[in-house]
Amino acid sequence: METSLTKAQLLAELRNEQAAWEALLAEIGEAHMTQPEVAGGWSIKDIVAHLTGWRRRSVRRFQALLNHAPDFSPPWPPELREDDEINAWIYESNRNRPLADVLSDSREVFQQLIDTLDAFPEGELQDLRRRLGLEEEQLRGSMLFAHFHQEHEPDMRAWLEKVKKEQ
Repeated sequence: METSLTKAQLLAELRNEQAAWEALLAEIGEAHMTQPEVAGGWSIKDIVAHLTGWRRRSVRRFQALLNHAPDFSPPWPPELREDDEINAWIYESNRNRPLADVLSDSREVFQQLIDTLDAFPEGELQDLRRRLGLEEEQLRGSMLFAHFHQEHEPDMRAWLEKVKKEQ
């Protein structure tokens, strides 16, 4: 069984993941971020907003755990339960927002994630694995970026290669 990461190691992993994310966004360039049809009709901006919406939920969950609150409220209306309806709500909430605001929110929510995790005492942070129901899997920076890596990064990179060939 792997030994648990220290808080410093977890935060370093998260910062490395964020640096790789920011490097991908820089490679794409803001001029291309509102072009449609990256994945399922979504633009890069839409994907950024989508990931930020779900990350905001994670931050609220971690903040509730930090404060020993019994529950937390998601950033979307509470009657939304299914991923598809939540994703549609996130999309509609962000589609007319300026790109600069969506990118700023993404960075701000990431910083909130770092600040929240950093506020946990080391022992409580190690106990998050159990409290989150992760069983044997330890909390890692890559885990908090897993949805991006599995669901969105391949589409974003394939789209970027296509754009590069067209230039």
